Amino acid sequence: MTTVNPRRSAVLALAAALLALTGCAFTGTGPSATTTLSPAVPSSPAVPSPAVVTVDEHADHTTVKAAVGSTVSVGLHSTYWSAATSSAPDVLAPSGTPTTAPSPSCRPGGGCGTVTTTFTAHAPGTARLTATRTICGEALQCPPEQGSYEVTVEVTG
Repeated sequence: MTTVNPRRSAVLALAAALLALTGCAFTGTGPSATTTLSPAVPSSPAVPSPAVVTVDEHADHTTVKAAVGSTVSVGLHSTYWSAATSSAPDVLAPSGTPTTAPSPSCRPGGGCGTVTTTFTAHAPGTARLTATRTICGEALQCPPEQGSYEVTVEVTG
């Protein structure tokens, strides 16, 4: 006669449920400029949701595309960076106040953390998002090529 262990059955059921849930999710890493779209609701007509375009220091001196209504988020991984600004606020306007999130494990003055600025694409056109810094580390001046950040955003209608 075979005895079934109730604990083993419960563990197997939990593992199966977790595997099923994992199969429904997708995580991955991608390039520094990413676009995230909200899923469409199948029972209603397809209306595209505004996208979020996220860039960081790895996107320096590149061009990204965004649609009118989209959000562009600039996250620079050092608190020595200034908040990003837009060269064409009528095309790409700041939305909200820039945020600085220091890393809790960083010693004061270390510059660890992130400066994030978000923008909303209001009209078709081109805008340059720029930020600057003079310090690249504790008591370390930035070389000229590391003191400025620029991303060109092409907004389409």
